[in-house]
Amino acid sequence: MYERDDAVGGLLRYGIPEFKMEKSVIDRRLVQLRGEGIRFRTGVAIGAEGHLSLEDLRSRFDAVVLATGSTVPRDIGAENAKSEGVYPAMEYLVPANRESLGAERGIDAEGKHVVIVGGGDTGADCYGTAIRQGAASVTQLDIRLQPTDERPGHQPWPTYPLIHRVGDSHEEGGERVFGVNTLEVLTNDDGSTRALKIVEGERIDGRFDAYAGTEREIPADLVLIALGFTGPDSVVDPAGLLPRTKRGNFEREDDYAVPGEEGLFVAGDAGRGQSLIVWAIAEGRAAAATVDAYLTGASILPVPVKASDNPITV
Repeated sequence: MYERDDAVGGLLRYGIPEFKMEKSVIDRRLVQLRGEGIRFRTGVAIGAEGHLSLEDLRSRFDAVVLATGSTVPRDIGAENAKSEGVYPAMEYLVPANRESLGAERGIDAEGKHVVIVGGGDTGADCYGTAIRQGAASVTQLDIRLQPTDERPGHQPWPTYPLIHRVGDSHEEGGERVFGVNTLEVLTNDDGSTRALKIVEGERIDGRFDAYAGTEREIPADLVLIALGFTGPDSVVDPAGLLPRTKRGNFEREDDYAVPGEEGLFVAGDAGRGQSLIVWAIAEGRAAAATVDAYLTGASILPVPVKASDNPITV
């Protein structure tokens, strides 16, 4: 297995903070995997200059599985979004995770007014990290109206309900603001971020409908964008030869095979788009069964999900 980071684990290692998931859990599993015969090669960015290319892998191995994740951050879509002090969430969380392992601090929230754009789990991870770094204030913005505390009637079990959830990080301080959209990043004379201009409203038919007269500014020295990801980056396929879906993910058949590419498979967020770790685990197992059958002619390995399977909805 080739990994471009200096340690194996992906987002589990460098995306999720240590206070939320101790990395000893990953290390314990790696001991087991190495004992079963898996060889790990870290610090290898397949497709990058000076590293192995995808073509090199395909010439060396009978089967190759792309599990590069969905890593391209979604844009904030506001004016001056590239100002100094505005960062994608992972540019903040990864160095913070390395700090917990002994590295120097990266982007520092100490003494700053921190605003997190995005109300999901990644935003909550930024929230808790900023509090631990000693931020002057932490505010998390969510474009959705605040959900109810009880499961809505139109989202019965076993669907995943949209309810108001309070994570451990949220109990430690800070503020959450619902039903707002970011209009503009406001800057000082030197170009550094000083505030966000936001407006209240609600989403109707997929579009944000702003309430008239609700625009206001909130102080922001550090803005972290946690709006999710739009697909895998192009490092592994710099020439853009692999087929992509309309959503920007690598295309694959129901059995995870890439159409028209012998011995090449795609599993996890690289093909599904950003999702939960349980989907990555299920897809990894299913793709393993497909590869086993491709190499040997048959397989008794389980196939928990097809590539086209989706969460239960109503």
